[in-house]
Amino acid sequence: METLTRYPDRGGDRALLDDVLDDGLVAVLSTVVDGLPWSVPIAYVRVDDRIVLHGSTGAGALRRVAAGAPAALTVTHVDGLVVADTAFDRSMNYRSAVARGNLATESADAAELLDRFVDGLLPGRSAELRANTRKELAATLVLTLPITADNWIAKHRTGGASASEGGWSGVLPVRTGYTAIEPSPGADGEVPASVLTAFASSPLAAAFS
Repeated sequence: METLTRYPDRGGDRALLDDVLDDGLVAVLSTVVDGLPWSVPIAYVRVDDRIVLHGSTGAGALRRVAAGAPAALTVTHVDGLVVADTAFDRSMNYRSAVARGNLATESADAAELLDRFVDGLLPGRSAELRANTRKELAATLVLTLPITADNWIAKHRTGGASASEGGWSGVLPVRTGYTAIEPSPGADGEVPASVLTAFASSPLAAAFS
């Protein structure tokens, strides 16, 4: 774990890192391509001590990362808007994580990692799907970023405004979740169990049911 130089009390341990990663769906992957910075939002999941990404084998920047270009992966959750009685003291409550290093290309266990990826986004979904074909696996680049003792940092902020001049201050909590199940046009059959379970467990489901 890297060390925070500003607000060190906001630094977190491995438990916070796992919490940030496991609560997220999309990260920002950043590297340098041809001398210029390059960033792209990308879906990911954590599988034990690895962060798993995947994309098309035709994606040029992903091929650069796979070839050894160092990269950083950033995940952020906004948990609340901190409203202060001065503009200077306004803030946000958040959880964030950054992991850095070289990504490895996975081939031997690519099929298993893709199943873990699917289940990481929607638990139980891989068992409802057919197996990936050889053609699909050949067209997919599976990359992992290892989580080591010193290649990540996790931060968080909680609570209200840090200072007050006597006016109103408070927090507007932010919640995310699924708000509906919307079948695709022409979709046939019953809604899969994995989808029903994910929606039922959403913190917003009751409000939109």
